[in-house]
Amino acid sequence: MSRLDSFIRRLEAQRACLDRAARLIADLTGPVLELGLGNGRTYDHLRELLPERAIYVFERHVAAHPACIPPPERLFVGDLRETLAAARKDLGGSAALAHMDIGTGEAEASRKLAASLVPALTALLRAGAVVASEPPLEAPGLVALELPDGVAPGRYHLYRFSG
Repeated sequence: MSRLDSFIRRLEAQRACLDRAARLIADLTGPVLELGLGNGRTYDHLRELLPERAIYVFERHVAAHPACIPPPERLFVGDLRETLAAARKDLGGSAALAHMDIGTGEAEASRKLAASLVPALTALLRAGAVVASEPPLEAPGLVALELPDGVAPGRYHLYRFSG
């Protein structure tokens, strides 16, 4: 498979999982967390899917399209381990959805980074929250969910947080 085809499949899987996650939290209150802003594509998609929700973004360094940068009061810039921990004071235990898109470009490095963030991330989630993530996650309370039709196992991941 070419890198272009792989990229397209990843984006299709990402969109399908975010769409499903939005439906799964329809009856759950709470903000959305976007870990990794990148150029802002998924943040923009989440704004369209969930226009009534506050979306908080965590990013090391902002380099997104200007139309896809959240307002300063909803943007945490810096090392995600530190900013997620800092957000606990205001957001702890309230988030209904988290999307982790923190790819480093190298699969093993991305998995290690994701694993290091999981404890701080789960501290921000409410019971019943959904997590969508490219790297697989393991943590107490995270239960894998069925993927949408057309998403190959391992391409993207969905979890429910039991709290």
